Amino acid sequence: MEKQIEILQQQLKQQEKLASLGMLSAGIAHEINEENISADDREEVEDIVADLKENMAKIVEHGERAISIIQGILLVSRGKEGEFIPSDINHIVKEYVWLAYHALRANHKGFNITIHESYQEGLPRIMVIPQDLSRAVLNLVNNACYTVWNRSQQEGEGYAPTIDIKTILKSDGMVEVSIQDNGEGMSDEVKEHLFENFFTTKPIGQGTGLGMGITRDIIENKHKGKLTFESEQGKGTCFTFVIPIKKP
Repeated sequence: MEKQIEILQQQLKQQEKLASLGMLSAGIAHEINEENISADDREEVEDIVADLKENMAKIVEHGERAISIIQGILLVSRGKEGEFIPSDINHIVKEYVWLAYHALRANHKGFNITIHESYQEGLPRIMVIPQDLSRAVLNLVNNACYTVWNRSQQEGEGYAPTIDIKTILKSDGMVEVSIQDNGEGMSDEVKEHLFENFFTTKPIGQGTGLGMGITRDIIENKHKGKLTFESEQGKGTCFTFVIPIKKP
């Protein structure tokens, strides 16, 4: 798997060559100014060059993001099972928030979500099990994405699906991560059975009912933290977990 990822990294580095096209387009614009062409033709060509520069910038941006994701995957894959590794928790949360987002977009073409992110600056690298913590974040964000998508199917264009992500350094030596959505919310019955194995509100084939039990085990048993939630039916849900800061 690492060999395949390394090959992909080499391919992605080719995007640096594409970035040079931005410089080329600037040169073209200069040449246009030197040529004696009509105002209408000049305006049309300048529009084309502007579009070219914008597209090149997007290619560079997405290429750099792909490399960042691959580096994160390599970090996770190289760790031994159950091994605590000094990690940037903001980086882990951010990467897996967007992996969940893009997975939803791949499965539901045209659907979009507003994601608000607030990451505490200056968080120290702390000892976590990256494979497990990333899985917990992915489970929680997947659920948030699913519930806002499900609500959007019922309410249509008048509804604005939104997810808020936040990390905070608490005064008691804990890091707090919260994932809040404005989805369907949970009934009292769902709240009661939420962490039971094989309990799910998703249709057959879309959920195993194991995700929340696994997530709580990762946070509370493996990382000695705490996972809590608040939810109101019809308004949304907020999951919050705290884990103690264990410095390298």
